[in-house]
Amino acid sequence: MGHREDLLEGAKRCLLEKGFVRTTARDIVKESGTNLGSIGYHYGSKDALLAEAYIALIEPMGTEFEGSRPAVDAAEGGLERFRQVWEHIIGSVPEMRPIWMMTLEVITQGERLAGIRELLIAAQKEGTAGMAALFTGIEESVLPDDLVETEGRFYTTLLNGLMVQWLFDPDSATTAEQLTEGLRRVMDRAAENG
Repeated sequence: MGHREDLLEGAKRCLLEKGFVRTTARDIVKESGTNLGSIGYHYGSKDALLAEAYIALIEPMGTEFEGSRPAVDAAEGGLERFRQVWEHIIGSVPEMRPIWMMTLEVITQGERLAGIRELLIAAQKEGTAGMAALFTGIEESVLPDDLVETEGRFYTTLLNGLMVQWLFDPDSATTAEQLTEGLRRVMDRAAENG
């Protein structure tokens, strides 16, 4: 591995241990075995390096949500698929907790992390498309833009709220069954009053 890769791996370890705000350039250098000048040379700034490290940490989450659990085999976009996907996501909470904590830090400290905000906003669109693909069963590369902009945003919004609940108090957090029954009731009420 070269300095660029060493820095990225060191930054990922620092983020998981300390988060964005508490990670210093010296922490990254110590963890990566490189030097301070390497950060500027390869990434431009510590914030840009941390943003790339964060993105590298969250990219596999979609695979974790679906790939390490039994295959989601319910009909595309159906309520059973909705329940199964949420069940898989919730099941990943214990092992993904450090990344969820870091995500919450990014959300709450976004204004203070102005140097990385733009990179993360760009990555958010990819995450939204990934969520839409996960719930609909449609290959991400062929998802229509309107589906990403509506259903993808809906699922991402639910994920963010669920993440906060599970980080704050897992014992009282919403379950996959509760989410599914809530959606079922909303759909029934909409159909009745439509």
